[in-house]
Amino acid sequence: MTQEAPKAQKAEQPLPAIMMHNQYIKDMSLEIPHAPEIFNRASGQPEIKIDVDINARNLQKNFFCVDMTFRIDGDFKDEKFFILEMTYSGIVSLNVPKEHVEPVLMIEIPHMLFPYARQAVSNTLFNGGLPPLMLTPIDFVALYQARKQKQASAEPQPDK
Repeated sequence: MTQEAPKAQKAEQPLPAIMMHNQYIKDMSLEIPHAPEIFNRASGQPEIKIDVDINARNLQKNFFCVDMTFRIDGDFKDEKFFILEMTYSGIVSLNVPKEHVEPVLMIEIPHMLFPYARQAVSNTLFNGGLPPLMLTPIDFVALYQARKQKQASAEPQPDK
């Protein structure tokens, strides 16, 4: 009779603090309202205005969806050249202390998604026949702090 060796205990691997499961273009729209005539009138670089917003929501337990919404307007003088609107999203799971969840979702995850969102914007504009545009890096810490400050100032202050 032979004895079996005791089965080795599987060492549990610690879960990663951040795990990106999926990223995708949730919504995208490119409008060139005055095409094709605007291409003949356009000269030089358009004036570009970029608005970025970050939102996150809990999907289940420690799974979250983070949306980066871009609106990019290009204008020549008083004429609209193009409007690009895009929501780029990521599905992540987090294994961080509760007090770190919001900053990770609003700073670190957008930082991870940004290079892919920037490439999607650049490719879309190029494929639309527009001048190349490379978005400059965004300070997500400053964006988060501004959002928190705006929320704090909007809260009603207790009477003294």
